Amino acid sequence: MSLIKNRDIVIIGLQQWYTSIGSNCKNIALQFAKHNRVLYVNSPLDRNTILRQKEDPDIAYHLKTLEKKEPAIVPAGDNIWTYYPSSILESINWLPFTSGFSLLNKRNNRKFAASIREAIDALGFSDIILFNDNDIFRGFYLKELLHPSTYIYYSRDYLLGVDYWKKHGEKLEPLHIAKADVAVANSSYLTDMLKKYNPNSYYIGQGCDLTLFDAGKDLEKPADMEGIKGPVIGYVGSLNSLRLDIGIMEHIARSHPEWSVVLVGPEDKAFEQSVLHTLPNIHFLGRKSVPELPAYIKSFDVCMNPQLVNEITIGNYPLKIDEYLALGKPVVATVTRTMEYFASHTYLARTAEEYVTLISKALSEDGEQLREQRIAFARSHSWENSVTALYEAILKSA
Repeated sequence: MSLIKNRDIVIIGLQQWYTSIGSNCKNIALQFAKHNRVLYVNSPLDRNTILRQKEDPDIAYHLKTLEKKEPAIVPAGDNIWTYYPSSILESINWLPFTSGFSLLNKRNNRKFAASIREAIDALGFSDIILFNDNDIFRGFYLKELLHPSTYIYYSRDYLLGVDYWKKHGEKLEPLHIAKADVAVANSSYLTDMLKKYNPNSYYIGQGCDLTLFDAGKDLEKPADMEGIKGPVIGYVGSLNSLRLDIGIMEHIARSHPEWSVVLVGPEDKAFEQSVLHTLPNIHFLGRKSVPELPAYIKSFDVCMNPQLVNEITIGNYPLKIDEYLALGKPVVATVTRTMEYFASHTYLARTAEEYVTLISKALSEDGEQLREQRIAFARSHSWENSVTALYEAILKSA
């Protein structure tokens, strides 16, 4: 097994350590810390964040670190520290031209780099590996400013599908990818995108923390599922109309009124105002905490992921598929490049009609052997395996 040991690793990215939801970057950091020292850098504050979110407890804490009233470097476990940067960046994405944006972005990067250098020196880090979790702009010049021994750019989302990132990212992300020593991604689609700009690009897979999603656990059926008759076709996650196909869900419910379609998660406005709320066999159960989700999934007969295929979703790795499979459930999902990886253990649909056909098939042929195969497949997607692939990519490019 490839392993990098006894190194100092600095992580920057889009996800704050203190964010309540899990993240790829945090899980990768914890794997790094098993054999290395790790500094996890929270995002620096900018003027807009201070103005709009200063009452948020985490932002308030960050502001106190600027006044030296709270420590900026905080232990987060064995060999790992989180850091609240001392720099305050200017909010510049509103600038119309990328040339002007780049000039001010370089100034922001210098301030950010100087702040990171303070923490590196305080911890006695040297000869660092710098890992950038998809931060196109704030990390753009850090390779030149911090002089890491290895600079890694990690792509886990197609950010250019979002207007905020597309505005200046269309020009800057390819340049950023090209100068990385190693570029890695969690999906084959994103890996192909990286390879257009950097030959040292590698697919490292997706790790999953499936501790909660254990098919062997005795999970009690949730109270709000008790009155819902089966078979149950279920979905857990945010009900976001930019990512999910409302028409597919409507077609499933209308085609088989004897099926119950159960949707667990918060809704956006399009879902709240959709025709789905008028159908008697569709049940909206609302937002649930992560620890509650396995009991809902276990109550489903078939799990689904009726994803829209667009710029926002096309490169995504759908983590919920692993969670469904880890509980042994049959899964019907939309065909995407990433879902082809799951083809041997899921049912992949292109149309609403195919969803109905494949759900019927999944209900009819489910059995213990298939359940065991799904569980074993999901369990192979560990963070240890993903980070081992990352280490191999670093060593190949050395």
